[in-house]
Amino acid sequence: MGEPSAGAGHALGVYLHVPFCARRCDYCAFATWAGLNHLSEAYIDACLTQLHRAYDEGLGPAATIFVGGGTPSQLPGSELARLLGAVHRQEGAEVTVECNPEDVTVGLLRTYAAAGVTRISLGVQSLAPHVLASLGRRHSPETVPRAVAAIGEVGFSSFSVDLIYGARGETDDDWVATLAGVLGLDPPPPHVSAYALQAEPGTTLWRDPDRHPDNDVQARRYEIADGVLDAAGLPWYEISNWSRPGHECRHNQNYWHEGEYLGVGCAAHSHLDGRRFWNIRTPERYLAAIAANHSAVAGEERLDSDQRLLESLELAVRTREGVDATALPDDEMLAGLVARDTSRAVLTLRGRLLANEVACRLQAPARIARDDAGRDCPDAVLPDGR
Repeated sequence: MGEPSAGAGHALGVYLHVPFCARRCDYCAFATWAGLNHLSEAYIDACLTQLHRAYDEGLGPAATIFVGGGTPSQLPGSELARLLGAVHRQEGAEVTVECNPEDVTVGLLRTYAAAGVTRISLGVQSLAPHVLASLGRRHSPETVPRAVAAIGEVGFSSFSVDLIYGARGETDDDWVATLAGVLGLDPPPPHVSAYALQAEPGTTLWRDPDRHPDNDVQARRYEIADGVLDAAGLPWYEISNWSRPGHECRHNQNYWHEGEYLGVGCAAHSHLDGRRFWNIRTPERYLAAIAANHSAVAGEERLDSDQRLLESLELAVRTREGVDATALPDDEMLAGLVARDTSRAVLTLRGRLLANEVACRLQAPARIARDDAGRDCPDAVLPDGR
């Protein structure tokens, strides 16, 4: 399988995966590893090779770039700048880097800014020490205002604070205090992401049932977050995301709108020219494949037109724009879950808590085939993570 291609006419996103962490969080099921930072220089070299192959085959310039992980801020700033410098981008491209608060310094952020970074995504998760400990996080609450002050000093006008709710030991008061503390940062964040904690198979959290989150508690925390953030001038624009107007994450919007994107690095996923594919998962095997001049692609799939239509509806229904009103039946089962006007159907607050239940009622040509194959429609699903 060769490297992907996409013409310059596409609104393209590029995702750069950095798999290195100082310590793996208890809830993390992403393709991340601690203790492999010694591979970082060779890893960046391999990512550059993957990028060059894609450009040789006609990949166009990116409208958005997102550096995620893992912990991108674990990389030396010069190495991340070297990688970003190789990404062809459109004028005015959004360039986001995920950072942990304890890694952030003015010097690091100035290196990012010089490399064209326009947006920081700060992994705060909570401002309660005991909640951070329950999540297996290594930073303390005190690092957060220092990191945000550095963001303001360097001059990033857009940044996000990312939160997780529902950890065992967290109370409603803890959650309210975290939200208030985040909104009281200087400068205050124009974007907040808040994700329900999930006990993913294989994680440390999964192996400890006493720490598994409670669905009813998480539903209440979500309602609290929506009320607090909306009142502060950050309305929701996707189930787990709130922002001031103009500060929405364009890279993630590209995902939700079924846009095209190239994933660079181990385990990264791509969607180009109707083809979905994903790279080799582990850093060592990814490096070996690139060094041997082999493709890094581990697997792929192509969706037919009906599947793509249904998938686009499932993604769109999670957003503030919603879906065409004809995509959802006007029946009692959706009463209170969807708000309608003459053309659109949008989730209500209660509908966001039951988003997968609503999605199971989307009307698309693939619906019968997928239901006959045993598609599961759960009774209640809380907002999930990325």
